Amino acid sequence: MSNTRQTRSSSSTTEAASFDDVPLNRFHLKITALTFGANFSDGYQLGIIGIALTLIAPQLGLGPAWQGLLGASALIGIFLGSTVVGWAADRMGRQRLYMLDFLLIAVASVLQFFVTGPVELFVLRLLIGFGIGADYALGPTLVAEFVPRRYRGGLLASLTAMWTVGYIAAFFFGNYLVGFGGDSWRWLLLSSAIPAIVVLLVRIGTPESPRWLVSRGRLHEAKAVVTRFIGARVDFDAFAAQHVPERRATYRELFGRRHWRNTAFGVLFYNCQVIPYFAIYTFLPLVLAKINLDGDEFLGDALLNLFLLLGGIGGLWLVAKLTRRGLTIGSFVVMALSLAPIGIWPDAPTALLFPLFLVFTFTMSASSNLDQVYPPELFPTELRSSGVGLLNGMSRIGSAIGTFLLPISFDSLGFSPTMVVLTAILAVGAVVSLAWAPETRGLALD
Repeated sequence: MSNTRQTRSSSSTTEAASFDDVPLNRFHLKITALTFGANFSDGYQLGIIGIALTLIAPQLGLGPAWQGLLGASALIGIFLGSTVVGWAADRMGRQRLYMLDFLLIAVASVLQFFVTGPVELFVLRLLIGFGIGADYALGPTLVAEFVPRRYRGGLLASLTAMWTVGYIAAFFFGNYLVGFGGDSWRWLLLSSAIPAIVVLLVRIGTPESPRWLVSRGRLHEAKAVVTRFIGARVDFDAFAAQHVPERRATYRELFGRRHWRNTAFGVLFYNCQVIPYFAIYTFLPLVLAKINLDGDEFLGDALLNLFLLLGGIGGLWLVAKLTRRGLTIGSFVVMALSLAPIGIWPDAPTALLFPLFLVFTFTMSASSNLDQVYPPELFPTELRSSGVGLLNGMSRIGSAIGTFLLPISFDSLGFSPTMVVLTAILAVGAVVSLAWAPETRGLALD
């Protein structure tokens, strides 16, 4: 009897484990932490440019068009970096590009200190955006391809929470630094090089994705990565059989019969969410002034940033507890309902408008956790980086257009019509999600 129990115990301990269902280990947490850098940097870069422009604009004599262009410059770069590097990573691999993108961000961030005009600053912020965009295609792809599916949603969602941390850090540090006036904006822009350099150094030694290696027929290398970083008990033969494609996929298949709906949903869902977010929060002081919430500007901004942080943290719980589809549809509905009265009745009492704006802020921050969760789950391994890059890139070009047009729209159309348009974008997001949003929670990636 004892020998039987020992035999069963021995058998269970040597039983091969599925790659998608292995226990969470230190490497899974490390690869997630290494990807925090792009999200923190993106939030920080967006936060500091809005604050720095309050000094840059009068010093350099910038009008609304240049202010909008500089506010949107990094977003345009993110579009280019996401789409180009996302496509390249499905062909060249993830790891090498994952290292180089932050080298570009670090160098361009340092050079911002020496600019003498808006054209130079625009080009450098375009390059910074390119590096961040590249990492948006690479980082979530690597995390999704390494971590167990049980923890995939929570770990991917935590990436977006770091965006909020970066934005809030920029708010507090930026408001402190620009108080010195003069050229303090140069030091503020230079400070973005610090996280980039840190990320670049700690990424040394990051392995290639074993899913990508298998998809390219490099089984020996893939097995070595799995054994070293995931564990020797993984059933590698089953894992390899699952990820060897029958043929090489092409970029145009993202728009073909099999994937077009997921591609269309991803582009529309992402854009409908981030266009109002980026437009409003890049020019938050201007928005608050329009609805008479700028009496105690620092206190109001601080409270809104607190709700951004609470939303980011709360969103982690929501992603873990709710379905992807339910959270997406519900958040669009709540955001549209909370923003609509601000556009329709901007002269309403502050006691009504400010709580509504807090609800919008919390929900927007919470739902944005899906931005890093949904895209990697919509596409197979041979198209994942391309798909993630396309979705991130298209979302940022939409955000760039919205950010560029917001101050111009305020001047030409007025505040109320502009906010109504942003509400309509959220309503479109709800309709698109209701029609096309797939349920991917717990999905085993192919």
